[in-house]
Amino acid sequence: MKLGNIFKYLWESRGMVIGIILLLIVQAYCDLSLPQYTSDIVDIGIQQEGVDHIAMEKMRRETFEAVCLLLSQDQEQKLKDSYVQQEDGTYRRKKMERDALEELDGFLALPLTVLGGMESSGQMDAASLVEMEGAGQITREQLLALSQEAKAQMGDMSESILKQQAVMTVQAEYEALGWDLGDYQMAYLLKTGGKMLGITLVMVAAAVCTGFLASYTSAKVGRNLRNRIFRKVVSFSHGEMDQFSTASLITRSTNDVQQIQMVCVMLLRMVLYAPIIGIGGVVKVLNTRTGMGWIIALAVGLILVLVAVLVGVAMPKFQIMQTLVDRLNLVSREILTGIPVIRAFSRERYEEKRFAGANRDLMSTQLFTGRAMNFMMPAMMLIMNGITVLIVWNGAKGIDLGNLQVGDMMAFMTYTMQIVMAFLMITMISIMLPRAGVAAKRIEEVLEVEPAIRDKEQVKDKERDHWDGVVRFEDVSFQYPGADENAIEHISFTAEPGKTTAVIGSTGCGKSTLLHLIPRFYDVTQGRITMDGIDIRDLSQQKLRSLIGFVPQKGVLFSGDIASNIKFGGAFITEEQMREAAQIAQAMEFIQQKEEQFESAISQGGTNVSGGQKQRLSIARAIAKQPKVFLFDDSFSALDYKTDAMLRRALHEEISDAAVIIVAQRISTILHADQIMVLEDGKIAGMGTHEELLKNCGTYQEIARSQLSEAELAGSREYAGKGGM
Repeated sequence: MKLGNIFKYLWESRGMVIGIILLLIVQAYCDLSLPQYTSDIVDIGIQQEGVDHIAMEKMRRETFEAVCLLLSQDQEQKLKDSYVQQEDGTYRRKKMERDALEELDGFLALPLTVLGGMESSGQMDAASLVEMEGAGQITREQLLALSQEAKAQMGDMSESILKQQAVMTVQAEYEALGWDLGDYQMAYLLKTGGKMLGITLVMVAAAVCTGFLASYTSAKVGRNLRNRIFRKVVSFSHGEMDQFSTASLITRSTNDVQQIQMVCVMLLRMVLYAPIIGIGGVVKVLNTRTGMGWIIALAVGLILVLVAVLVGVAMPKFQIMQTLVDRLNLVSREILTGIPVIRAFSRERYEEKRFAGANRDLMSTQLFTGRAMNFMMPAMMLIMNGITVLIVWNGAKGIDLGNLQVGDMMAFMTYTMQIVMAFLMITMISIMLPRAGVAAKRIEEVLEVEPAIRDKEQVKDKERDHWDGVVRFEDVSFQYPGADENAIEHISFTAEPGKTTAVIGSTGCGKSTLLHLIPRFYDVTQGRITMDGIDIRDLSQQKLRSLIGFVPQKGVLFSGDIASNIKFGGAFITEEQMREAAQIAQAMEFIQQKEEQFESAISQGGTNVSGGQKQRLSIARAIAKQPKVFLFDDSFSALDYKTDAMLRRALHEEISDAAVIIVAQRISTILHADQIMVLEDGKIAGMGTHEELLKNCGTYQEIARSQLSEAELAGSREYAGKGGM
């Protein structure tokens, strides 16, 4: 599967992708910061009434001195360096870096807990302790020993409980200073809540910008792929077109591109975000020191097992789904385009069953994959909810033992869910990637095809300033790719300007094949075809086809109006040239009968005009281009005899400087031709005028006898003289 191509498509917009990654980092940073603030609100804002540091913002003189007595000399010096004495005798903490402040919190927890215990037990307060030390009733060494003894008595008391006891001492000190702890708590909550709001707004802005850029980038990828497929398909010769069905090419340029576009959005929004948020969540979890990291490993393991099962079951179905879509499109297109034939043969029921079969096969596959995907989400939610219960169960035990705070447990739970969701996002996209990989492979199959017919590096377009339109076949043979025999063999003739060359023969003798070689829909297998003496393979396709006016056997019109279809050859066609072409093609009669005339609408495929009108408009389109060579591939078959004769007379009178090559089934169409070439089994069975072939060519005689009466055969020379070009 060509998964690497999906990243190749994205790399073409690498500037946008890098911008998305930076925005995702900002979003992840904000997302990972919020749980810690939630934890702080619970642990500090509610439980500790807003006291976020053991190192008090302000202390009374006696408290400061008492704390100093319970510290080592190094710790005492750090404490004194961190505070400045105010005029009222109190001590206020200086502005400090976070690391220095946390160091103070670390060594102040024990002395403040001891001091608070003395005061709560009624033994002595801070002032009494200072007086006793000043009077020599107790020494510093004894106080330090007392502090160590208190620590030993605490035994297994956790750091969390020690911190809580110290915070209670801090709260008592703030109350002694006359502070309103309610206001202090509210100030902390508002400040922390404000930070959360600001971070949330930044996160939302980053997410919105990421979504916009991801959608733009994926849409750009889809646009570029559709353009490439279209340009590649347009460059295909008939040989390459035979490799892919029209339905398959439509599916590849629509449904397959849509699959890749959708996956690109998810890659940019989810897959890139998942490792960022996942790694960040792991780092945050490790910093919480809850001892529940094994729960994350369990959650990730369960998710991977679930996804492995789903991938093993559903992936084979995803890989055949695109083929089934192709098949449904093919059946639908055949039925819709062949409705008249289906009705004529009363095959509606049969075609309904055929469509229902293709539709049912696709439906059953989609149902299977849909059920598998639908099972995944409830299973994921079960795992996530089970993990939540497990965290609460173990966290409650930790809280009961004093090893964990409620806010820390909440933060751990949030980080765990973020990590699990990161893996969930990756696994969800991993299920979509194989299908996108199939789509990418199908698209690359089209893009990697090298057209068999392409221009040479050095073309001879400018070797002639004026082109006459002399087409010469020199011992030309052609064999279709994969065929065992030649379709045409050893064909040699010259079509000159001002003259008409006709090709006739039985069905399948190679008439249309011969005509298709001139505009290089196929390249000859042997020999060569020249235009004014230059091998057509030495000309660019654009130059060659600009000299040719081609009218296919089946008239093709495009949605728009009559004018746009006649002017299809290029913007250089004037209104006058358009009207003249319509006049020559005998199309003015029905155009003038329409209310809007040349502005009359033409529906897709020309379904709102008759077969004869469609052919005449196709002929007018070729005439308006004013080419040097006209190619008519049985283009008069839908015309009545009168219109056929009038059109040929008009062509002969108005277009005297162009070579005309006509493939026809009706002899009446080619009676006038300057030379008629009779094909039989891909070889020339005879060549000459109508009269010469009636005398010398048995194959032509058989065709003539099958189409003309004895009277018509006898008077064919007179008919040709009156209706000829």
